[in-house]
Amino acid sequence: MVNFDTVESAREFFYKDKFAVTTGITLDELTQDEAICSLGITDDHRNAYGGVMGGVIFTLADFAFAVLSNQIHQLTVAQQVDIHYLSAPKGEKLIARATCRKNGRTSSVINVDVCDDTGRDVAQFIGTGFKLQM
Repeated sequence: MVNFDTVESAREFFYKDKFAVTTGITLDELTQDEAICSLGITDDHRNAYGGVMGGVIFTLADFAFAVLSNQIHQLTVAQQVDIHYLSAPKGEKLIARATCRKNGRTSSVINVDVCDDTGRDVAQFIGTGFKLQM
């Protein structure tokens, strides 16, 4: 079951996620099987060494996870997440692609691959969502 009829309705709903919005994350695409979110890297996202902070990468992946898991079943909350940082981004934009690995009765498992706009793999995020019964 799809919860958002259009990507615009999902954007309107997730605009309330103020941390992601003020960080600069956008929801670019949404289907019943995939969510794609992105973030243009600015100096505000960098650490003291000039690299992109891990928390920025995590926030982007977590947002993509939230969008897709709530597209599958609303309301879903994160029960367990894991992130592996693979490489430092070299581009000017980060892209997170969330796909559903398992859609069960009470939980879902979402894989989120984060890359930069040069195609470099940056992180792999796996989240387990718990489906709340309303």
